[in-house]
Amino acid sequence: MPFEFIETKIKGVILVKPKVFGDERGFFMETYKKSDFKNSGIDNEFFQDNHSKSSKGVLRGLHFQKYPKEQGKLVRCINGKIYDVAVDIRAGSPTFGHWVAYELSEENKLMLWIPQGFAHAFLTLSENAEILYKVSGSEYSPECDSGIIWNDPHLNIKWPLKEYGIDKPKISEKDNMLKTFKEVLG
Repeated sequence: MPFEFIETKIKGVILVKPKVFGDERGFFMETYKKSDFKNSGIDNEFFQDNHSKSSKGVLRGLHFQKYPKEQGKLVRCINGKIYDVAVDIRAGSPTFGHWVAYELSEENKLMLWIPQGFAHAFLTLSENAEILYKVSGSEYSPECDSGIIWNDPHLNIKWPLKEYGIDKPKISEKDNMLKTFKEVLG
């Protein structure tokens, strides 16, 4: 199997390590294979692929789509390095309000599967980073678009700002207007 699927401390969020075949010419790897993903429990139909580029210190999120247009995301960083965060927003989940984070980079080639029922954000750690992600569940729906403020005190996400020489993250006006976890989800 060209992938290793690694369970995280939050059920459903899976770190995916692809098998990379490299030599002096470069490398080859599969980034998605329906049968392998299905056998590992990720049996989702993907509806949309997204590509974003961000400069160092850009923080995007915490984003999610509300019912009935929830989305799952398979995230990978193809250039640079990001700190990728998933927050459990599934009502009734034993890990409701908990988060996990991983560094995804062009070097480690790790991917993070974030299922429906999670908010997602990332912080760019390198000078620039490009992120590709496959989206399941639904296409983007402006009327279901929602989010939580990145520095929510209840979630207390440990963003590695100082470790990467980032004084203050660069946040969009829209993301700066997001409400707290408790305001959004009770």
